[in-house]
Amino acid sequence: MSAVIDSASVVSGGEAKRASRPLPLRKAGGTLAISSATLVGLLVLWVLATKYRLASPLFLPSPMDVATQALAVASEGYANGTLLDHILASLGRIGAALAFGIGLGVPVGLLMGVNRWAKGILGVPIDIYWGLPPLAYLPLLIIWLGIGEASKILLLSLAAFAPICFAAQAGVRSVPQERINAARSLGANSYQVFSTIVLPSALPEILTGVRIAIGATLSTLVAAELIAAQSGLGYMIMSAANFLATDVVCVGLIVIAIFAFVFAIGMRFLEQRLVPWKGKL
Repeated sequence: MSAVIDSASVVSGGEAKRASRPLPLRKAGGTLAISSATLVGLLVLWVLATKYRLASPLFLPSPMDVATQALAVASEGYANGTLLDHILASLGRIGAALAFGIGLGVPVGLLMGVNRWAKGILGVPIDIYWGLPPLAYLPLLIIWLGIGEASKILLLSLAAFAPICFAAQAGVRSVPQERINAARSLGANSYQVFSTIVLPSALPEILTGVRIAIGATLSTLVAAELIAAQSGLGYMIMSAANFLATDVVCVGLIVIAIFAFVFAIGMRFLEQRLVPWKGKL
C-alpha cells in the first residue's frame, strides 16, 4: 500500500511540476505569418469589393486608384505641397511632441510615483485635461498661442505627455518593496536605490507609455493640423475630404498607418534592447 501511495505521489508531483512550468512562447515566425496572411486577406477583400462594385468608387476607391493617386501626389503635389513635404511637416510636429512628452512626462511621472505631494498636486490637472477630447481645448490653444506651429505642437505634446506620465508613475509604484529593502540593507543610499532599482524596474512601463503616446499623437495629428495649417498629412486629408477626393484621403490614412507600424516596430526593438527581461520574470 505504501508503495502505491509513493508511486501516486511521485506521479502527482511530476504532474504538478509540469503544470507549474510556464507554457512555451509561440514562435515569432508563426505570428508574423498569421499577420501577413491577415493583411493579404484584407487586401483581397478590398480588391473584390471594388471589382464587383459593392461600394461606389466615390466612397471606396480601388487599390490601383489609390496607388496611382499616391504617385501623382508624390510627384505633382497636392494641397500646397508634395507628399514628402506633408510627411516631413507631420513628422517634425510629432517628433517635437514626443520629445516634449518624454522629456517632461518621465520626470514628472517618476516624481509623482515617489512623492505623494507631487501626486496630489499634479494628478488632478493632468486627469482633468486628459479626459477632454483634443478638439475641445484646441480653440483655447489657438486663442492663447495663435494659429502658428506653437498651438499645433502643444496640442500633440499634451496628447503624448499624459500616458507617459501615468506609465512612469505606475512603473514606480509597481516596484516590489522587498527589492528596495534589500538594497537599503546592503547600504545603498536613496540615489542608488532610485538609479539601480526603481528606474530599471519602471522602464518597461515607461516604454509601454511611450507606445501609447505615439498612438495618441498620431490620432490627434489630424485635429492638430485641422485649423489654419498649410502642410501636413492631416491638412492634406482634410483638404481632400472637402473636395470628396477619397483616393487622396486613403493615401494620407495609409501613410499614417505606415507611421504607426514603423513606430511600433521601433518600440519593440527598443524594448528588446533596453528591457530584455520583460515578460520573462
